[in-house]
Amino acid sequence: MSRLRSLRPALGAAASGLALGALCHPALASALAALLGEAPRRALSLPHLGALALNHLALAAAGLALTAGLGVGLGILATREAAAPWRGGIDGLAAAAQAVPPVVVVALALPVLGFGGPPTLLALVFYGLMPVLRGTASAIEAVPPEAREAARALGLTRGQVLARVEIPLAAPGIVEALRTALVLAVATAAVGALAGASTLGTPVVAGLQNQNMVPMLQGTAGTASLAFLCDAAMLAAAALVRR
Repeated sequence: MSRLRSLRPALGAAASGLALGALCHPALASALAALLGEAPRRALSLPHLGALALNHLALAAAGLALTAGLGVGLGILATREAAAPWRGGIDGLAAAAQAVPPVVVVALALPVLGFGGPPTLLALVFYGLMPVLRGTASAIEAVPPEAREAARALGLTRGQVLARVEIPLAAPGIVEALRTALVLAVATAAVGALAGASTLGTPVVAGLQNQNMVPMLQGTAGTASLAFLCDAAMLAAAALVRR
């Protein structure tokens, strides 16, 4: 019973994701467009939407991997005594990166990185770095000092204290930070369509160009569905880590 209770938020998010995913069906999207006063037009097929969703998810996962490596690393560095003078600069750099809108990052990166995934990945890293960095630093700083002192009393080095005590105890907080970053990555990856990346943002852009609401609804619902499903997966992972 306790396990089911801990997984209840994940199940709720998964149900929301599945409900939104159902709206991607051509018949339902066309019906919704008709309810909104739009004459039903050609919808995207489910296989095409599935391929876009897989590309979208792969791009978001790659962005999360880069963000996690950089954000967790900087978060750990920010909590070390030797890096205390640099804490403000590290935090300010992450905040400045997130302050730049993803569309601007993609536009500025296009001449250097070209079209497709690379400029989108850069935008994902910029946008997700701050929550991972701050979440990691806060989680490590919340580790009870008694745990560190006990580990040092046993003869563990600073590196061993970090690996065996601090990171395991901070794991739930780090997973929560990665959960936020993943949802941001899924939402932001849709912007990659402006750079030519094949994502669920592609039908939204095409729908705007062709004044066709149906693919716009399919792309929007698909992106929201992926975000909820990824959130559900991370909620389940966080619940398991806490146990």
